[in-house]
Formats: sequence, structure tokens, C-alpha cells
Amino acid sequence: MSSCEVIKVENPALPLLDIERSLTKTYRKDIFSPFVKAIQEYELIQPGDKIAIGISGGKDSLILAKLFQELKKHNHTPFEVVFLSMDPGFRDVNRELLENNCTYLNIPLNIRESKIFDVVGKIAKENPCYMCARMRRGFLYQAAKELGCNKLALAHHFDDVIETTLMNMFYNGSFKTMVPKIQAENFEDIELIRPLIFVKEKDIIRWIKHSGIQAMNCGCTVVAEKTSSKRREIKQLIETLRKNNPLIDHHIFMAAQNINLDMTLGYQKDNIKIHFNQMYEERRQKK
Repeated sequence: MSSCEVIKVENPALPLLDIERSLTKTYRKDIFSPFVKAIQEYELIQPGDKIAIGISGGKDSLILAKLFQELKKHNHTPFEVVFLSMDPGFRDVNRELLENNCTYLNIPLNIRESKIFDVVGKIAKENPCYMCARMRRGFLYQAAKELGCNKLALAHHFDDVIETTLMNMFYNGSFKTMVPKIQAENFEDIELIRPLIFVKEKDIIRWIKHSGIQAMNCGCTVVAEKTSSKRREIKQLIETLRKNNPLIDHHIFMAAQNINLDMTLGYQKDNIKIHFNQMYEERRQKK
């Protein structure tokens, strides 16, 4: 869900040990602690889990991989991880960057091949991002199952959550957000988890620049380096609103935790729409 914007890194890469230490030292408050908080608050990891960490090659998935490696060093809960990447048809330069970064960061990568970019380019040229995301996720679910995993961890962060919330409101007329975990549709016994849900993108950018790692953009060959125009609009809107209200992103995030059903015009549960009149009548009868 993240932007395809390229993050320019000017400093040479730090030694691996310094990069790893920075997550629990320099960036402990802004990155490692929110990561651990999400895992604990939403019970994202259970003893005996085998978790596939989705690696796209972007900044978000690279930091997710390193956070899980650090967590295994400091956590007493027994769980396994595998680092799973899908090549949807990357250009050679992007495939090489993905492999080189993971080698340098000591991320043992399991790469599966697919032709998703070719397929999306043929069937969804006008709006490829949504279709591509769905196809890539389905591919990762299947690969995770084949590797014996019961969970797939993706690198959606705090900003992805609030942007998705506003995109659904503005363009779909619904109040939906990204949730920290959800059972996979069409794939039994696989759960999707989002451990970066409390981590802000600006702090991930700080870490990647500090580390000196030039991460991939989305690697898309269908729309090159452009990102979704709607998501770009929402990013710009939030940035504008933040100038007058520095806590605007926090308030958007909190709104999804403070929904008062008594003060809505309706809601949907199990694909059934509940109209306001039904809600009102049910409340009236309880009095």
C-alpha cells in the first residue's frame, strides 16, 4: 500500500551490526517499541507460530524483516520465521537490488517467481494497483502455506492505515480501515498480521537513510514509478491538514477505535447492512 516514491539515500551503508543495533537503541522509542506494542496488544504472535515475512524489497518490508530478527533475539516466545519474496516480473536492476540488500542485511530470502506484472498489464491497465495487490497477496498466501506457515506478516504501517481509512471514506463511501490481523479469505489456516501498524512512515524513512540502504520502490513495470493518484492525493491532504493540526493523523487513527454505533446512520456486519431505523427501533425497545 505504500507509495512508489524513491527514497534517496546519500550515505554509504553502515556495517550490519550498527544497522541492527540502531533498531533497539537509536530507534527503539519510535520503531522497535511500537512494533512490540502492536504484537502484544493485538496478540499477533503465539508460541509455535511459523510466520512468513513478506519481502517486497521496499523500505517497509526490509525494516519488518530486521525487526523480526531482533525480536527473536530478545523474545522468549518460541516462533519461526521465513522471509518470502515474490518476483512479479521485476526488471533485472530491481531484482538485483532486492537480492543484494537482503544479502547485505543477512535476510535469508526465499524468492518465488510469478508473472503478475504481465497479467495485470493486460487485464487492468487503467487501475492496476488494486488488482496487483490482490494477486500478489494471494500468491504469498499460497507460498506461505507451501512453506508450512500459519501466518503472513506484511509491512503496512501507521500511515497506510490512516490513508486507507480516508480513501474508503472519500472514494468508496464506507468507513473501513486496515486491521492488525485478519483470517485470509480462500486460504484456510493462514492469518495476515500487520506488526508495523503503530510505526510511522517518517521514522522508517529516517532509519533507512541512517542505515544507508537504497531500498527498492514498488518495482512496478506497469505504471513505472507512479503511485496511485488517489493515495497521493490523500497523502498531500493529510500533510496540509497537519500544518494546522499536528495530531490530525493520530485522530484519524483513533477514530477507528472509537466508533459509536448509536451515533451512526447504519453499519454492516457479516455482509448484512443494518439500517438506522432498525438500530433505532432496537434501542427504543430496550428502554
